[in-house]
Amino acid sequence: MRNLKVLYEDNHIIVVIKPIGIPVQQDKTGDIDMLAIIKGYLKEKYNKPGNVYLGLVHRLDRMVGGVMVFAKTSKAASRISEYIRQKNVKKRYYAILNGYLDVSNEPKLLQNYVVKNERTNMSRVVNSNIKNAKLAELEYVCKKNFVFNNKEYSLVDIDLHTGRHHQIRVQFANINHPLYGDIKYGQKVNKVGQNLGLWSYYLSFYHPTKDEYLEFEYIPYKEDVKLDKIWECVN
Repeated sequence: MRNLKVLYEDNHIIVVIKPIGIPVQQDKTGDIDMLAIIKGYLKEKYNKPGNVYLGLVHRLDRMVGGVMVFAKTSKAASRISEYIRQKNVKKRYYAILNGYLDVSNEPKLLQNYVVKNERTNMSRVVNSNIKNAKLAELEYVCKKNFVFNNKEYSLVDIDLHTGRHHQIRVQFANINHPLYGDIKYGQKVNKVGQNLGLWSYYLSFYHPTKDEYLEFEYIPYKEDVKLDKIWECVN
């Protein structure tokens, strides 16, 4: 709780940095999660008795860190959830991919249909006529190529248009450029416990109760975030 990095807080929302390796909500591991951490922070800061309300309106995978917003009231939770459904919440990510992509300032579009396997908790690219298939769409710009431990990688800036399960990981694996450290969708030589080369660095949305547009940016290799040494290569 004392190490929680808060970017913004008012009576309705709280915007924080989720560290890598911490789940957003309680899972089968029983490890401490972001909901519990933030509730503890609010309970201590405001000396609140009893339960503290905190609404989860979006998610990040356990091994992905970055900017997240949580709702402190049910009204705020409902409105931000509606903004997300209407695609009025903008999310950008940095990803480190295996292999070289063409460096360019021109965004490239990835469009696929994906379906989630509930048993394996994995998604895959399928034809549009497959049952339960959903459109996954993102744009990306390759910012640079670099070498780390004698292997070639690319840094890409991603504008996420839809929020499908493991979308970024699945779509780049589908074009044979899986994320660094991705043992589910990537190269089998990657090590268990290695950081995933993905970071949610930008989030913007309308405030749920004020006539105000909020923007938050937190870039991992320019800030005090402990990441794998590979991020040092893209500084």
